[in-house]
Amino acid sequence: MGDFLKGRISEELPKKIRQGVIDHRGIDRFTDAHASVLDSKKLVSPLRRRFAGIMVDIFFDHFLARHWSQYSADPLQVFTTRVYETMYQHWHLLPDRLRKVLPLMADEDWLASYRNIDAIHASINGISLRRIRRKNSLHQGATELEQNYSQFESHFFDFFPDLIEFSALTNNAYGSQ
Repeated sequence: MGDFLKGRISEELPKKIRQGVIDHRGIDRFTDAHASVLDSKKLVSPLRRRFAGIMVDIFFDHFLARHWSQYSADPLQVFTTRVYETMYQHWHLLPDRLRKVLPLMADEDWLASYRNIDAIHASINGISLRRIRRKNSLHQGATELEQNYSQFESHFFDFFPDLIEFSALTNNAYGSQ
């Protein structure tokens, strides 16, 4: 939900969901300031540099999906099924935009599909065509991943252990699990 809620977090949301959105925003701030993420953004061509944050986020999702077994004992498919089921259980709390996309997201298992480059192309092209209203240079942006694959992957491997540590500290600070 964190990517779909903007501005003030409603007090009407259950406490755990509010805290999850707060945690999500903290993770976004941590990510945006991390040296490896900043280095990855520099790999994006000047043509698309203004979209580097979006692109690197999706590229890192690709590496997480590809290397999932290094970070979780649960298979990726089990995890993503649990995520979709949880979202459906809280349908009444979801923002409208998430409600519109969730059935397609779950049916096509977008989260697990990110392990494939074709899904990265589809995601970035979709954002270029549907989410950014004005003409933009994001279309075909996944070619940037292909051109600098090993460097992006190296940056991901430098970044992700730090994110895990940050998340653990955040969860411990709030008593979350």
